[in-house]
Amino acid sequence: MIYRLFRPLVFALRAEDAHRTTIAALKRMPRKPVPQFAPSLGQEIAGIHFPSPVGLAAGFDKDAEVPSAMLGLGFGFVEVGTLTPRPQAGNPKPRLFRLKEDHAVINRMGFNNGGQLKAAERLQMRVRERGVVGINIGANKDSEDRIADYVLGVQRMGGLADYLTVNISSPNTPGLRQLQDEGALKELLQAVREARGDAGPPVFLKVAPDLEADDPERISRVAIDSGIDALIVSNTTIDRPDTLQSPLASETGGLSGRPLKDKALAALRGFRKASGGDIPLIAAGGIENANDVWVRMRAGASLVQLYSALVYEGPGLAMQIAAGLSRRLEAEGVSNIAEIVGTE
Repeated sequence: MIYRLFRPLVFALRAEDAHRTTIAALKRMPRKPVPQFAPSLGQEIAGIHFPSPVGLAAGFDKDAEVPSAMLGLGFGFVEVGTLTPRPQAGNPKPRLFRLKEDHAVINRMGFNNGGQLKAAERLQMRVRERGVVGINIGANKDSEDRIADYVLGVQRMGGLADYLTVNISSPNTPGLRQLQDEGALKELLQAVREARGDAGPPVFLKVAPDLEADDPERISRVAIDSGIDALIVSNTTIDRPDTLQSPLASETGGLSGRPLKDKALAALRGFRKASGGDIPLIAAGGIENANDVWVRMRAGASLVQLYSALVYEGPGLAMQIAAGLSRRLEAEGVSNIAEIVGTE
């Protein structure tokens, strides 16, 4: 309710300016301890204990500036990045747009970040703090060897991450999604696994929602055979549904938020069917409330990630969803949330 009172002031700023203002404010906030969640929300995925299934997606905290602050706001885990080996400015501004009429966002940021080495300095300062922090790694736009960029990301960031996410799903780096092709994907994941070795953190793979009919089966097979620990389904879409009302709907970039809900859910179901439950799935895209999380988990997701909904619902959303899930589990007599995964 408080955020909704202030939201018109936030929306008076351009979207990227509002985001930077938010990051700056979070950096100055008094440090909050990681909340205690209901035991029924906790589960172990890829050897990591996640105290709540509600996580923060990559893209919000690109440079690992506020992971502890976001954990203090009630996220069960936080994913920072995408971080590239070298700093890059990203695409020209403006490149972030609110579609207010649609509760959606379009971005064409282009992996803007200060580089892995600067982020590593920040992350080294919080290694003793509680809370699950994943690191999302990508390739530089002008890289001559993108697989080498991912290998370097594993080597630099692996010791600081509870898990690493290999992001090949952004539509804003030309040619990046071609790494989802079978041959390229096998080569990439083999190189990443070799770089990680036996002592490194779990590796997750983030995929796009814009898929051909056989993509879930092909990608799932390669991921499982390569020893990948989980799939994140999915990133933003380049599609533009006919239902969009905002005059900004024609902006290029990836669309996220409410209009992505059905497509992301369909992609999740496709990967659950293709994988047969042999690899954990993490759902992202269009998740706004506890019921959305419930639906995604019953469709096969063990965890979920939010981002765009925060723009419209405010920073208390993660705690609201966790509380709603806890109440529903109690009402339905379910002792642990893992019991509903894949029960659709």
